[in-house]
Amino acid sequence: MDTAQATVTAVRENVEKVMLGKAKVIDLVLTCLIAGGHVLLEDVPGTGKTMLAKVLARSLDAECKRIQFTPDLLPTDLIGLNYYNPKSGDFTFRKGALFTSILLADEINRATPRTQSSLLESMEEKQITVDGVTYTLNASYFVIATQNPVETQGTFPLPEAQLDRFLMKLSLGYPDTADSVNVIKRFTTSSPLENLAPVCTEARLAELQAEARKVFVHADVAAYVVAIAEETRKHSLVSLGLSTRGILALVRAAQAWALMHARAFVTPDDVKVLAPYVIGHRLLLRSGSRNRDTAVQGVLESILSTVPVPTEDFEN
Repeated sequence: MDTAQATVTAVRENVEKVMLGKAKVIDLVLTCLIAGGHVLLEDVPGTGKTMLAKVLARSLDAECKRIQFTPDLLPTDLIGLNYYNPKSGDFTFRKGALFTSILLADEINRATPRTQSSLLESMEEKQITVDGVTYTLNASYFVIATQNPVETQGTFPLPEAQLDRFLMKLSLGYPDTADSVNVIKRFTTSSPLENLAPVCTEARLAELQAEARKVFVHADVAAYVVAIAEETRKHSLVSLGLSTRGILALVRAAQAWALMHARAFVTPDDVKVLAPYVIGHRLLLRSGSRNRDTAVQGVLESILSTVPVPTEDFEN
């Protein structure tokens, strides 16, 4: 059987056949996937958010459903509903879009809070409940949502409870000059996505997720994560710090990151690398902070430079 690192490399290289110059973001998305979490992509239009989700689904040979979130989208469109079937004389359950492996929630902040909240149970417990009956979703259920930070008209900002369900919040950004030129070359005559072949199965993904949970986390590293969380709760600019769910998310992300880099243990460096992406969107700043992203970045840099890093032999 291929090693975890070999599988990740194969998927990364396959995605990079379409997505140029996005190696770091691709690795972070794969980290979310292996950790069993979900990812929120926030960026300006046309940077490849939707394309990344499609390429990832194609690389995994997994079912992918794309839902364009709009103000008139209903919760039943996502979770499903029971309807009366005149042929059988009984009610029949019709599955919604959440019954899939990869759900692309495009422009998630354009749906109403009522519809947004219909994702909460599925993202946390990988199940949905309709009329008192609970339905289990695919074990590899993965939500990759997008939102545009530029246009605010007709949008509904995600509440903290919804943001906390996402393992990471990422931004693709613009490609550099060389990658932009190569994008033109690749997409002028045809789309590379059309000829993309899968390089991983959902069964293999399940194995990777199980392996990630076994990656060793030393007590000192766990204490380091907790210390970071406690500092976010005490910081003068923060009104809502990292939750217990956020602590577990950071640990699970670090386990997946370590597995992807062929290590059987988590290091403090793993935590420091991933902390901005896992913690940033979970912090609620006090009023008066003008540029939220810049302020959050400053808060996290201050905390990570202040909290003592474990120096003992945590490998054993």
